[in-house]
Amino acid sequence: MRTASIERNTNETRISVSLNLDGSGVYDVDTGVGFLDHMLEQLSRHSLIDLSVRAEGDLHIDAHHTTEDVGIAIGEAVAQALGDRRGITRYGAAVIPMDETLTRVALDLSNRPYLIWKVVFSRPKLGEMDTELFKEWFQAFAQAAGATLHVQTEYGENNHHIVESCYKALARALRQAIEIDPRKADAVPSTKGVLGGSL
Repeated sequence: MRTASIERNTNETRISVSLNLDGSGVYDVDTGVGFLDHMLEQLSRHSLIDLSVRAEGDLHIDAHHTTEDVGIAIGEAVAQALGDRRGITRYGAAVIPMDETLTRVALDLSNRPYLIWKVVFSRPKLGEMDTELFKEWFQAFAQAAGATLHVQTEYGENNHHIVESCYKALARALRQAIEIDPRKADAVPSTKGVLGGSL
């Protein structure tokens, strides 16, 4: 089983994450930020990654540090569980409709982090959460997981649908990318023999 546990403690946040890449989408999430909890539940359910998250952060200031550090911790856990990434499919992509919204995600678990974020919101907040923080989460996750991640909302009006389609599309792309390729389960999916570093 490809599992990992991460503890991340700073002066701003205290976070624990455990996950199982070969799970069934069971989640237990409490970050103190209700909308973020909802998105992480979607991530778990649609990726089939079992996910447990506990976070305590300086929410009396705002949700920035908690959101970013949760993204880092989940990304680190994914990277740890993947190990040398031997046998994985490596690439994943998903196009997710949610009512009037359509979002596209393409993902490469290359161990070369990069984020392209083409998502526009028409409101500054969803619930108590600043919409600008979603890019921070995706950036933190991509960096820590070692993922090249492209996220683009093609169109949409409802900000809740836009965000949720981003997380669901990430989940489905991640589900593909972490799958073990039965034709090459013993090999790192790169001509270099390792993932990471330069092209």
